[in-house]
Amino acid sequence: MQNTYLTSLIFAFLTTLSVTVTAAPSIKPETPAPIIAQMSKAEQSAKVNLNAADAVTLRRDLFGIGAAKAKAIVAYRESNGPFTAVDELLEVKGIGKALLEKNRERLVLN
Repeated sequence: MQNTYLTSLIFAFLTTLSVTVTAAPSIKPETPAPIIAQMSKAEQSAKVNLNAADAVTLRRDLFGIGAAKAKAIVAYRESNGPFTAVDELLEVKGIGKALLEKNRERLVLN
């Protein structure tokens, strides 16, 4: 009798446990939706004057240009005079061909 009671108790416990586990909602880690940076047409067509832009403008409006590279561009311009060609930007330390090509359409000389 006691054995049947214990077996019934264990059975009830395991059944309750299995129902709880299977009925529990599965928790999936929330993955944020991908954020696609979309610039307005005005921002995409905005040109950066390489001979007049300050370091903040260069950093903000050009791809791959951080504070150090923006300061290097301004320093190069101050020591060597205005840029005569966009390709002259390759003379600035830290600016390579790939970075220049990413930004070529955004650069103007005035």
